[in-house]
Amino acid sequence: MKVIIADGSAVVRTILEQGLDAYSDINIISFVSNGRKLIESIEDERPNVIISGLDMSDSSEKENLRLISLEKHLPVILLSDSNNAVENYPNLFLLNKPKLSDYKQDFFDSLVNHLRAAAVSDIKNPSEKASKFKILCIGASTGGPSAVMKVLSSLGSDFPLPILYTQHIDVGADKNMAEWFSSTCHNIKVKLAENAEIAQSGVVYIAPADKHLVIDYVKANGNPVLKLSDEEPERFLRPAVNKLFRSAAKFYKSNCLAVLLTGMGSDGADGCKAVCDNGGWTIAEDKSTCAVFGMPQAAIALGGAREILPLPEISKRILELVGK
Repeated sequence: MKVIIADGSAVVRTILEQGLDAYSDINIISFVSNGRKLIESIEDERPNVIISGLDMSDSSEKENLRLISLEKHLPVILLSDSNNAVENYPNLFLLNKPKLSDYKQDFFDSLVNHLRAAAVSDIKNPSEKASKFKILCIGASTGGPSAVMKVLSSLGSDFPLPILYTQHIDVGADKNMAEWFSSTCHNIKVKLAENAEIAQSGVVYIAPADKHLVIDYVKANGNPVLKLSDEEPERFLRPAVNKLFRSAAKFYKSNCLAVLLTGMGSDGADGCKAVCDNGGWTIAEDKSTCAVFGMPQAAIALGGAREILPLPEISKRILELVGK
């Protein structure tokens, strides 16, 4: 991907250049010191993503950011070391700007993950996406129940979509997990999925242990009919997140919203890519809040993450995308 680096410090520009040189898919095409030069460079170089460490306390730089994000529809990774208010533009990805001594491997890995997600981001106007989604799929593994509980409990009491959830879980533990969700998420109904069940809006359907949860077909009103499958495990996993996500991508295409949370391994990465390839939207949990940054990292590396967000921001973003 083609990247422009904008920062008022020549030292920071050099550090970023050197740190990103190790990533073969990142091509730094220009360096600029202010917003005016950045806009000129955008016209000349046609980048895919901008990395900006420009001072947002400057009103002119804020205006340049608005122009780039909203009018030029370019994703911007904003490195900010201040508390200055910045509008939550649809193409804006926020990262903390490190001190000079803290530009280390973890920072560059996180920055590149955000660059890859931003490069495939195609939201031009959130309102265009707000009412299009018809299904929400969630996948998780290690640390998943706690993370999913935090997401579900913040979705309100009238969530407008059916929610299908695959969690890697041992045989015999699924009923207890469903009961635990019901006791902790008082705002939303949570249950184990049943074969041939018609999924309803505002209900969470959990894949039972040792069964793949997939969509059999979609009724005329848009509600999915669920299927519990005994197909072979995928990469030793049944249920597998990939099975659920691919199924939803097949039937719902651009109307599919998928969220991949903490977990070991790479399950869900192929499924996220399938959702993206069919025009849907995916959110991967950021490393900073993952118990294990395996599954989200694999999805990001495969180009299957449209957005990367820390756990506390995911439910809010879901509500924005579904028009709530």
